[in-house]
Amino acid sequence: MAEKVDYKSVFFNPFSKNNPVVVQVLGICSVLAVTAKLEPACVMGLSVIAVLAFANVIISLLRNTIPTNIRIIVHLVVVAGLVVIVNQLLRAFAYDVALQLSVFIGLIITNCILMGRLEAFAMGNKPWPAFLDGVGNGIGYAIILLIVAFFRELLGSGTFFGVQVIPQWCYDAGYVNNGLMILPPMALIVVACVIWVQRIFNPDLQEK
Repeated sequence: MAEKVDYKSVFFNPFSKNNPVVVQVLGICSVLAVTAKLEPACVMGLSVIAVLAFANVIISLLRNTIPTNIRIIVHLVVVAGLVVIVNQLLRAFAYDVALQLSVFIGLIITNCILMGRLEAFAMGNKPWPAFLDGVGNGIGYAIILLIVAFFRELLGSGTFFGVQVIPQWCYDAGYVNNGLMILPPMALIVVACVIWVQRIFNPDLQEK
């Protein structure tokens, strides 16, 4: 008899307790690369959610027909096809953002989160829980992207989604944007701060 799947845990655990970025430490490269501004971070997050959700469903539907020795190749082909579709949609409807993201949309193909979920979950579960797992992990990834991008854009550029939010009088009084925040190393430091805060609220994740 098949083990019953806890749909609630499958969907919500990646938001915090089993977050793919701050717990599993996957997908760090794109977090460093696309979080200088909120807009590309948001689009990247939505792209990963879509690709991961549909890839999980497709692999789940095919799981009993995929030969074991070529399963990774099949995963890559499915993900690559979905990434091409997403990239073309972005170029059609959000061309400027597509240019900002540049090669990083294509690199979704090699994102460890996708390959990890396809191998660890989609290959062993039915389409509905696989879909929930894909959406949940995609949202968990996007949450970290948006948190990091929020602080980097606000402190580094003084803007929110490109709109100036720090009053001009602050600059007139001597306030200066922190240029270090828009550099990739600061993204790693912000992620480390997020991990620290997350461990405070989840003591079970703290190392003994």
